[in-house]
Amino acid sequence: MLKQLKSQKGFTLIELMIVVAIIGILAAIAIPNFIAYQAKSKQAEAKVALGAIFTSAVAFNAESVPNTYAPSTIGLIGYTPSGAPRYSFWYAVDITAGGPGPGTPTVFPGAPVVVAGSCNTGTSPAVGGAVAASPTGFTTGAKGNVDGDIACDEWTMNDQRSLINAKNDVSATT
Repeated sequence: MLKQLKSQKGFTLIELMIVVAIIGILAAIAIPNFIAYQAKSKQAEAKVALGAIFTSAVAFNAESVPNTYAPSTIGLIGYTPSGAPRYSFWYAVDITAGGPGPGTPTVFPGAPVVVAGSCNTGTSPAVGGAVAASPTGFTTGAKGNVDGDIACDEWTMNDQRSLINAKNDVSATT
């Protein structure tokens, strides 16, 4: 009978508990990193959209007479976000087309709904350069919430294509 018990193969309870503990430790390390990478990938929306707004603003400047980056309405830029954006995208409108600027920050149509107790996407980005447009240059912006907390993610891009992440929602603690 003793020989029969020794020949049985399998795992002991201790071995199984050690494996479960190792898997738990690996999960505790991997899940927060995965969530951070997921939030960083959502930031790509702002980068791509600001690049598209940059291209549209440069095209508007080239086609306007006299040359200016300050349109009289937001629709003249020729950009509209598609789908259900996580960000509100901002550009300055000067009611006197080609006026001296800096213009009034105006949101592109299709901005996300402002959720109480969350990041206020109904106001233009305030950090990293104000949203403005003049005959000689512009700064456009994006503001959104990529991880559902109260912190905002704010991006700006100017006429020199300088992209700035003034407030980073991924690394924010509040």
